[in-house]
Amino acid sequence: MSNASLPGGRWKLGDSTVTRFGYGAMQLAGPWVMGPPADHAGAVAVLREVVELGITHIDTSGAYGPRVTNELIREALQPYPEGLFIATKVGAVRDTQGGWPVARRPEDLRKQVHEDLEVLGVETLDLVNMRMGNAEGPQPGSLAEAFGTLVELQQEGLIRHLGVSNVTAEQVAEAQAIAPIVGVQNMYNLTHRYDDKLIDRLAAENIAYVPFFPLGGFSPLQSEALSAVAARLQSTPMSVALAWLLQRSPNILLIAGTSKVAHLRDNVAGAGLSLSAEDLVELDRISR
Repeated sequence: MSNASLPGGRWKLGDSTVTRFGYGAMQLAGPWVMGPPADHAGAVAVLREVVELGITHIDTSGAYGPRVTNELIREALQPYPEGLFIATKVGAVRDTQGGWPVARRPEDLRKQVHEDLEVLGVETLDLVNMRMGNAEGPQPGSLAEAFGTLVELQQEGLIRHLGVSNVTAEQVAEAQAIAPIVGVQNMYNLTHRYDDKLIDRLAAENIAYVPFFPLGGFSPLQSEALSAVAARLQSTPMSVALAWLLQRSPNILLIAGTSKVAHLRDNVAGAGLSLSAEDLVELDRISR
């Protein structure tokens, strides 16, 4: 499969053109995103299948494992194929209990960026998202100091593009007043649609919106309407949810994750479903 035939087509992300159907590497780490995968060879096979399918956008973080997904990406894919775009994020680390403590002091962020460069084996990171908020979601407050540190690292040639993650609409605007961003990565799916207005604004500005937990994350999406549409299309609720995201707005980039090759292929096929106007109206009622 070439990337031209992947569902959703492509999107201009900064100075690169990527497939709107991307891949999120978080699930390649061990349980609760800690430690190595149970099936190391299987994790490597998934990443190689990602490239084989023509997917050019991979999302990762040094906090996954920690370091585990980045180590797997380097093992599986280096030398990296031309056109592959790897996005990472900073602002949180892992503790021994599996928590995600905030790490946003300038020295913390510089350490995380340099570790990502080292572990991924690159001289420049394609995209670094400044992760704000906490495990409960976005929190109000200024991101100026943290984001400004990433701007400095960009000026030093260590980062090509900047983005923000787990942020409020006000924080997006604050970041844009400091430096250009190419994307926003927030939680968004059929049942969690707080960012509808933000998505539309970003689309008008040609800025990508990358929903994490597109299928509900640790609590898979459940809805009678979703199941009804899936049954009518002889598909699965998760396939319908992915297809809905691609049809919701042209600036939405998918990073659905999996640790299985077969599931990756199923996600690609499912995201290509064509939803009718009737389907979309029915699905739109879910979050109302």
